[in-house]
Amino acid sequence: MIEEYDPGAVIQAFIPQYYLEKPVPFELIVSHELSECRLLEEVLANQAKHPVTISSKVRGERAKWLQMALTNSENSLLSKLADKQGIYGRFLSLQEELGCKDIPKRLECFDISHIQGNQTVASCVVFDREGPVKSAYRRFNIEGVTAGDDYAAIYQAVSRRYKRLIKGEHEAPDILFIDGGKGQVNEAQKALTELGVNDVMIVGVSKGPDRKPGMEKLILVEQEHPVEVNPGASGLLLIQHIRDEAHRFAITGHRQRRGKAAKKSVLEGIAGLGAKRRQQLLKQFGGLQGVEQAGVDALCSVEGISKQLAQRIYDNFHHSDDH
Repeated sequence: MIEEYDPGAVIQAFIPQYYLEKPVPFELIVSHELSECRLLEEVLANQAKHPVTISSKVRGERAKWLQMALTNSENSLLSKLADKQGIYGRFLSLQEELGCKDIPKRLECFDISHIQGNQTVASCVVFDREGPVKSAYRRFNIEGVTAGDDYAAIYQAVSRRYKRLIKGEHEAPDILFIDGGKGQVNEAQKALTELGVNDVMIVGVSKGPDRKPGMEKLILVEQEHPVEVNPGASGLLLIQHIRDEAHRFAITGHRQRRGKAAKKSVLEGIAGLGAKRRQQLLKQFGGLQGVEQAGVDALCSVEGISKQLAQRIYDNFHHSDDH
């Protein structure tokens, strides 16, 4: 209850938590008196191995510092509250634009990233009424589909994601956004139907003819034509945000996967260097860059790598140095 709120008690509880693993200064300036000030000073001094003073009644320059801290905290709080209200407003707008019965609580969005069909990665990002829920983000390495087949990739990713939902591993969204058109939406619907997940609204986000922000076409399973959305609706900004976040997360995953494949292929091309020795090399030198920088003698220090093999590894990275 508000009448029971005690700023001094809040600060007193916060300080030992904050400095649990951080360096403790010689003096802490606080905005309110602490009931157990001396005890807290003693605890912090024992941790820091030097005297610690907690001051609440300060003047001059230190009073200016305190006022600055208060102003910064108030501005931060106001900004956070405004941001939350802004996001909630976008959820309200989304409800109106899509004709949802209730205000959505949770959104998910899938995107596919690849280059000419290689190292395909699907991303799934999650938003709630406070914004992105990054701890719930997931990536899926897509395997066993024809190169460049985004339809099959969406089907596989949605199937894998919602099999976990059925097992109770995560919460179901109210709306599932798919970065794509009718074909991708149909594949997502097919995956959910096969799993018996029938209470998730699927919305395709097609970039439109000019691929400009604000010109997106929203595709629903049961509707032949795209949803008519007010271009200025804040709900559309929310859709753009989650779609862009899914795209960013997918591209990051694709780059990581491509990088791992590149590392693997460079070492795999060296005759006589098996999988076990490749792993030993990467471990001992901290990755491919370390292997590349190592000299022949250093490479020989790895168990099972002869002088001749070390020379081949070295030459593989430095074959152009003589030109």
